[in-house]
Amino acid sequence: MISRNLFSCSNFFITMLVVFSITILASFVLCQIIVDESVLVDDWLDQNELGEYKQLFREHGISTLSGCGTPDQLDRLPELPAAEEKRLRRAAQVLQQRLVLRQWLSTHKLQHVYTKLLSLDVTSLEDVYWLEDTTARHVLDPKDFGSWSAARHSLPTGKEALQTLKMELWSTVVKNSKHQDAWTWGGMLIVSVSVCGLVTLAAMTQPSLAPEAKHSLLQYVTGKYLHPPSCRVEWGWEEPQVVGETMCFTVLCYQRNGQPYPICDTDELAVSISHGTRKVQAVIELGCGDPAQANVARVQFTVRTAGVYLISVTIGGAGVCDSPYRKWFVAGRVEARRSRVRRPLAALVWTARSPRALHIHPRDRYDNPAPAPPQPHAGFSIKINTLTGELDEKLSSSAVFQYDSVNQRVTMTLCFPNAGVYKAAIYYEDVLLHNGQFDCIVLTPSDAATVQRNLSSRRHNITFEARLLSPGRPRRVLCCLNPKQLIVKDYMFKFIPKRITSFRLCPSTKLIMEPAGGAAGGAAEGGGEVCVEDGVQEAVRLQCAQRDLLAACFTHLLLDNCGGEDSFKNKQEFFYSEMRKAHSKHPHDKLSLRVTRADLIRSSLKATKHFTVADWCKNFDVSFQGEQGVDWGGVRREWFTQVCAQLFDARRALFVPFSDAPAALVHPNPARPPHLKLKHFEFAGKMVGKCLYESALGGSYRQLVRARLTRSFRAQLIGLRVHYKYFEQDDPELYLSKIKYILETDLDAAEPELELYFVEEEYDGAGQLVNTCELVPDGARTRLLVCGTGEACAADWRAHALVCGAGRGCGAWGAGRGVWGGGAGRGGTRRG
Repeated sequence: MISRNLFSCSNFFITMLVVFSITILASFVLCQIIVDESVLVDDWLDQNELGEYKQLFREHGISTLSGCGTPDQLDRLPELPAAEEKRLRRAAQVLQQRLVLRQWLSTHKLQHVYTKLLSLDVTSLEDVYWLEDTTARHVLDPKDFGSWSAARHSLPTGKEALQTLKMELWSTVVKNSKHQDAWTWGGMLIVSVSVCGLVTLAAMTQPSLAPEAKHSLLQYVTGKYLHPPSCRVEWGWEEPQVVGETMCFTVLCYQRNGQPYPICDTDELAVSISHGTRKVQAVIELGCGDPAQANVARVQFTVRTAGVYLISVTIGGAGVCDSPYRKWFVAGRVEARRSRVRRPLAALVWTARSPRALHIHPRDRYDNPAPAPPQPHAGFSIKINTLTGELDEKLSSSAVFQYDSVNQRVTMTLCFPNAGVYKAAIYYEDVLLHNGQFDCIVLTPSDAATVQRNLSSRRHNITFEARLLSPGRPRRVLCCLNPKQLIVKDYMFKFIPKRITSFRLCPSTKLIMEPAGGAAGGAAEGGGEVCVEDGVQEAVRLQCAQRDLLAACFTHLLLDNCGGEDSFKNKQEFFYSEMRKAHSKHPHDKLSLRVTRADLIRSSLKATKHFTVADWCKNFDVSFQGEQGVDWGGVRREWFTQVCAQLFDARRALFVPFSDAPAALVHPNPARPPHLKLKHFEFAGKMVGKCLYESALGGSYRQLVRARLTRSFRAQLIGLRVHYKYFEQDDPELYLSKIKYILETDLDAAEPELELYFVEEEYDGAGQLVNTCELVPDGARTRLLVCGTGEACAADWRAHALVCGAGRGCGAWGAGRGVWGGGAGRGGTRRG
């Protein structure tokens, strides 16, 4: 008995000695691998001036280069300063592109030319397209050039195909990194078999050694444990699936021996769904009430955007069978209220007897490019009316609609036989398109040549004689048009011009065409009438013999100011191109700027007080008083960030929010403290302009303005009309309590009991009434919905607002109608 115990103890200690020795060996191998990877990560951080975050990366388990280039891994880090976060993201993107390039070279057995390509500034697959063969032939060895040329020509030409290839290469990089992080192949063969087997054996002989072990040796032998590669996914739909539905798929979990495995929270089932760079939230439900389906996990997610979705299902970090998956979702049917005409402005200029094409972009209810019907003319139609409102059926039926499947758009071709002004409206299945209403200014060939001649002039000083009909007495005036504004001038003593009014040349300024001899009176000089209004000042009615030429020149100049087509991307590219042209006209000399950190706003305002426009276009060399340092871009960026943060901070009272919410948008404070002058607003505008001016160069020059301005204020800055929908974000309390109430309430029926007046009530923080401000003269006794002279009702206004939206067709609903009071309502607006 004693000898048996001694034999068992000796076996136990021998087993423990072997396990200990192998564990030490495995730890040594792992440490070497991890140290090598950690050194590479540390070097990468030092190269990108992020060495101070080495410990932070180690604490969050980011120890490989592939982990540094994965956005999901970087999202685990705590929030970094804005500049550091931007630099880290940019460096991670460059690293990912380099790793993808290296993996692509390894696929074609060209990994040894990676360093040579880096010397040619080839750091991504996109750069491979632009590397000429003559340059590559001088750098690469002759034996490698043939393989390089074949690999280069095998790259896909389509953007989507290239993106798919990059995603596959990156997936391979991540998988290879996971293998290299844990074990080498030899170490995996020796260490994994020995350590796992002996540790399990030791746990069976002495359970106290490994109480946390998930599986025993018997479970490994019999296969009674959860095996992710044996799990499979069943999809609840067939491809291609239309967007807009809540999709559901099930994950069936199985053991290694093929038997169902009851899934639970501790098994770490994770589902990642992404569409490009956007993550899609998924809801996971484990099991159900039926014990027979305990191995089933249901996953639900909602699809709104068409395209390819990447779905990754992992259990304990290991992917299930065939994961990740790619699923294709297509757009739904065409929705008229989402489809739009690709036009720049509310008016288009045509030449008589010359056909012109307009592009219509069909969209589904979620704003995805939707395929048009096989015969577009069966769905799309156009109605063309004269200024008098008569429908020209012959001209309307002459439009030709053709579907372009490559660009996913419908091309409408139309030719006007005669000159004049027409009103057009494009419909889909008798429903007006989102921006389907516009004016057509048709010129004769000679008038079109005159317009081009006026626009090609360097001075852009275009003048037209007209007759002012209102306001005031009728008289002869001069309309001067330039790229900045439209000026109406009167004549003193019949030969000295005097400015009457001016309108900014921006989208908020509208030219409303009217037939000759309209409501304003008879035509003394012939020609047509036009009403100029911008929604702010009083409208001006003119009668001009060359009205169509005036409107055409106005439209062309406005198009040049707005940047072409009606899309944000095109306008952004236009803006940056114009800024780069301005950069080419001004030298980039350095201009010293010395400020005090303790009093940043005042010292910055004083330092830039006498700066001219040319000075603001120079490259600032910023230094903080009492601090040593050379400005290589970092000090300037810090100055921009700090100044903008302080200028737009609500606590400094220069810009204030409508509410006390932490994420509330800010706008200029109408009741600013006495020590804040208009020059502070001017300085804030110059800082924003400087940031936009520098950002046009891109790269290290790009500056970010940390200012959450209200949509209504931004609309006024860029020349758009303020729409009531902006207040849904600007002031949610006003929108819910006043605007939404008017939109959803039958005010015509409730008018006898309604108490809405043109007043604004201001409250303090305790909720006490401080002041009552009348928005119009005698507004405290003027009902909001008096509807002017009784020509309109609330239902008409509500329908008009919902259908037309902001700025379209609102000429008859301008100032003086009394329909909208811009914030007036029951109880006014609460101010903290």
